[in-house]
Amino acid sequence: QVQLVESGGGLVQPGGSLRLSCAASGSIFSIVSMGWFRQAPGKRARRELVASITSAGRTNYEDSVKGRFTISRDNAKNTLYLQMNGLKPEDTAVYYCNAVWGSTWLETSWGQGTQVTVSS
Repeated sequence: QVQLVESGGGLVQPGGSLRLSCAASGSIFSIVSMGWFRQAPGKRARRELVASITSAGRTNYEDSVKGRFTISRDNAKNTLYLQMNGLKPEDTAVYYCNAVWGSTWLETSWGQGTQVTVSS
């Protein structure tokens, strides 16, 4: 099992910055990739991938956040980060940390989510 706990959300003005953190525990050695997803307000809002990073360090970003967000990992601290700069109102969402892990078969773990609100 892999457990994830996010922190770092909050209220920020447009153009501001936030850094999200995700502390992982449990079967850390079996993690294949980690990522950040977000779900905007609204009943029909889907949870969309924002950024991901593999165990080899390969990163991937959703087009709207390229050049503004940076995903990174501190393996010594078992922590995933998302540095968000140049925040826009449309970035407002609940952000979820995700881990894909396993050996024989792959499983997925989610954090509880952290609210990010971009508003003046």
